[in-house]
Amino acid sequence: MGVNQYHAGMCLIALAWRAHPRYPLIVVANRDEFHDRPAAPLAEWPDAPGLYGGRDLRAGGAWLALSGGGRLAAVTNVREPQPAPAGLRSRGALATGFLQGAASAPEAAQGLMDEAGRFGAFNLLLSDGQTLSYASNRPEPRWQPVAPGVHAISNAGLNTPWPKTLRLRAALQAWLDEGREEVEPLFTALADDRAPADAELPDTGVGLDLERLLAPPFIRSARYGTRASSVVLLGPEGWRFEERRFGPDGVALGASALSG
Repeated sequence: MGVNQYHAGMCLIALAWRAHPRYPLIVVANRDEFHDRPAAPLAEWPDAPGLYGGRDLRAGGAWLALSGGGRLAAVTNVREPQPAPAGLRSRGALATGFLQGAASAPEAAQGLMDEAGRFGAFNLLLSDGQTLSYASNRPEPRWQPVAPGVHAISNAGLNTPWPKTLRLRAALQAWLDEGREEVEPLFTALADDRAPADAELPDTGVGLDLERLLAPPFIRSARYGTRASSVVLLGPEGWRFEERRFGPDGVALGASALSG
């Protein structure tokens, strides 16, 4: 089996919620995608003033973005061995719909439950600046508030202990414990391309070769891999959003940094 169904959303996120004295929400994330799928770099969206993030130019949605009032949304896909059915709505629309609306994070997550099955398999994180919620439609539609602390998510449920989620969560916790604010150590953690031992790999039904390819925090290959690494620091005094972009085999393509 190839990687043909892994085409939507960010694939690794670690976050610190109410665990830093200055930034109540910190998001550290890699977006994994086919290298030939077009995307726009981190910027303010020209057709949605006040919305900041990268953009999938095929379906039009976002994998990680923020807007006014401390609103932030991030989405990953859920790994499944079978191809997704045709006709499902883009997961990226989950992020943009929340950011362009006014509902609180719990209201938005709860409101998704009736229509969650219309989207591809997803994990969704929503923050309204005061609360943080997690929603998913696998194995069934569900949502929950996220407790203060350090969490991680990849292509399974929140805090599922895959090697890559454990590694990035530990790196973020160490950064917090050291009382740091410079983001370079977080980008170093996102660039970790070390493969775990086969015995540590999850079994998601896609075969050992593909499990190996997708296992490191940073994925390198000619066709599919980590396209963007991002760090967001979000607090009452403002926000910082930095993105570094990559091409086939992990070649650096550029970087962007915004603040507000």
